[in-house]
Amino acid sequence: MAVPPRLAPLLEQFDFARERLTNRMAGPFVDSGNGTDVGVVPMTDEEYLWEPVPGCWSVRRRTDGPGPRATLLTGTGEWGRDAAPAPHPVPPPFTTIAWRLSHLGELLALRADHTNGGHALTRDDYTVSGDAASAIKAFDTGAGAWREALLTADDAALDTVGHSTYPHGGDPEDPFLDTVWWVNQELLHHGAEIALLRDLYRYRASHRAS
Repeated sequence: MAVPPRLAPLLEQFDFARERLTNRMAGPFVDSGNGTDVGVVPMTDEEYLWEPVPGCWSVRRRTDGPGPRATLLTGTGEWGRDAAPAPHPVPPPFTTIAWRLSHLGELLALRADHTNGGHALTRDDYTVSGDAASAIKAFDTGAGAWREALLTADDAALDTVGHSTYPHGGDPEDPFLDTVWWVNQELLHHGAEIALLRDLYRYRASHRAS
């Protein structure tokens, strides 16, 4: 099926942001923005779990329980992601790379299921990763599933309210094209946050060494 003209630029943006974030985390290179490759040291587990300030939300072993101001650990498996039911803490907790990457992987995987899958997956079904390599792989899997869901959307689907039934956003009340736009901005802004945290971690390490 041909990609609808209205979807094409959003799909291109998604592909670019996905590749840029993946390369920024896993290397070996990332495009500097002007076509020049910049070397990237793959993210370590220590960096993935680094808490830059006190009171961070992160992913944690279930045996350790939730972090400060969190009341539960979402997901399934040995690890879970800090969370709390609404109303959420104010001001919002600072979140680690692990938290942000888990959040991205989950929203992509669940939205894919709630668009052209079984419309049944919940946060309790998402496996939270306790190490960087697994988290990057899970993000890539979720991004691939979401891309496949986009490729099934025709013009009628783009205008359909609730084409995505993902329950943790405005999807059931929004035309699908608005949902596609929203997912892109989630990827772009969380990707930028992860990149900045990588820069801060590297600077901290080099400054401490000197």
